[in-house]
Amino acid sequence: MTLARKHDQGAIKIRDIAAESDLPEKFLELILLELKNARIVDSVRGARGGYQLRRDPAEIPLSDIIRLVDGPLAPMGDAEQLRGLIAKDADHRALYEVFLAVRDAAAKILENTTIADIVGGGKGKKAALAKSAVSSKKRLSGV
Repeated sequence: MTLARKHDQGAIKIRDIAAESDLPEKFLELILLELKNARIVDSVRGARGGYQLRRDPAEIPLSDIIRLVDGPLAPMGDAEQLRGLIAKDADHRALYEVFLAVRDAAAKILENTTIADIVGGGKGKKAALAKSAVSSKKRLSGV
């Protein structure tokens, strides 16, 4: 989040990121290396070196970060795996369909929320997400 908040300031030293984020530098180095390998951040060498986002924070969906760090977006499993279970397991089909709907809703929210929304308080997204959640709830309950 520090890199997003200070996006317009250029490269930020890892010690400054660690201090602001209250994270150990060694732990942060591992995260930044993953982000660099995924081409989300760049490293800049030299006295003015550090790390910076490759793109504007408004162009980086939260889903990219979650997938990189945690793997699949939702705790309900991979969408293709759930679709396979729906097709194969008639006894539990309804349950797997609910899991798939939860997974899809979580994915939609994470894919439509950017890093800029998070650091900016998400003012523009909160209303849209709340409206989406209400319409999903109505659809699931048959209202």
